[in-house]
Amino acid sequence: MSLWHQFIIRISLLVVLFSTIAMGVHASERVLPEEKEGLVDVKEIIFGHIGDSYHWHITTWGETELTIPLPIMVYSSITGWHCFLSSRLEEHEGSYEGLFIAPEGSRYEGKLIERNAQGEEVRPWDFSITKVVLALLINSVLLLVIILSVSRWYRKRPQEAEVPRGFIGAIEMLIMTIHDDVIKSCVGPNYRKFAPYLLTAFFFILVNNLMGLVPFFPGGANVTGNIAVTMVLAFCTFVAVNLFGSKTYWKDVFWPDVPWWLKVPLPIMPMIELFGLFTKPFALMIRLFANMLAGHMAMLVLVSIIFITASMGPLLNGALTAASVLFNIFMNALELLVAFIQAYVFTMLSAVFIGLAQHTDHQEEKVKLKNKNINH
Repeated sequence: MSLWHQFIIRISLLVVLFSTIAMGVHASERVLPEEKEGLVDVKEIIFGHIGDSYHWHITTWGETELTIPLPIMVYSSITGWHCFLSSRLEEHEGSYEGLFIAPEGSRYEGKLIERNAQGEEVRPWDFSITKVVLALLINSVLLLVIILSVSRWYRKRPQEAEVPRGFIGAIEMLIMTIHDDVIKSCVGPNYRKFAPYLLTAFFFILVNNLMGLVPFFPGGANVTGNIAVTMVLAFCTFVAVNLFGSKTYWKDVFWPDVPWWLKVPLPIMPMIELFGLFTKPFALMIRLFANMLAGHMAMLVLVSIIFITASMGPLLNGALTAASVLFNIFMNALELLVAFIQAYVFTMLSAVFIGLAQHTDHQEEKVKLKNKNINH
């Protein structure tokens, strides 16, 4: 299944699902206030999962909510440093030491803020360990354990004395596939310099994508669906491309081989090439972010259909519940494939961009000489 087909399927699903949600919201508006207590807040479920928070909600057991309070660490220019657990906010009715979570509709909605002397909402420097940060740390430790366990297996055994099987063999297959078929072929002769970063990026994205599909702690966090995470990954590729770019690469940016009237008196082509330096990492950032966010939202909306249609009668609710379960099985299988594809695409495009920046006139002469020898 191509990426375009996956995109069409997701868009179609989201249109149908959000239409169903709109029906549920429209129906809930006609419910009396005293009857709304038993209704499920679909918006809170969806955006509570895909968004970040200062606590990690595990499950609800009866009337008891099992959550992990996370450490809040902020520096305020007004009151200085503050360090406490997020549970303090709930214990003191949402406000502690002058800090509180910005309400819905605020410009800092969901973030920790305070009020200055004029009563205006201001946001302090926030160094808190949020849900996404904790998931990022857990997934990074898991990645280290996986890679170090593979390395330990090879250190204990002489080379080629035993063929790795099972989990070790699967990891070796992934490493060799990315190293030989992607990095080596796309980057070119200087691939060894960039192989560590590209392999790290692939496995980092893959582990975070797969952990996001696990429905229980420590999985389920939408790490790669957070644009700040994908922005940092894209920035690393941007640095690798431009910091180690060859002279030919920079010449093609500022003085490309095009007709003179496209370069002087107005530097039209140099401006386009310079703009292209930033569009490439931007595309990497948005592609990974949008695909993983859409997958999480689609699965959450499918689950929410069960609760939305609960008040529409047993026949409709039963039919849509069965459809929701079947579609969720399909979406989970699709997301497993997408988890690998998105890690692969990000790594491949990064390798292609790095390889283009490594291209030199000397390589062009070698290619021309090789073609000349073949013709002769």
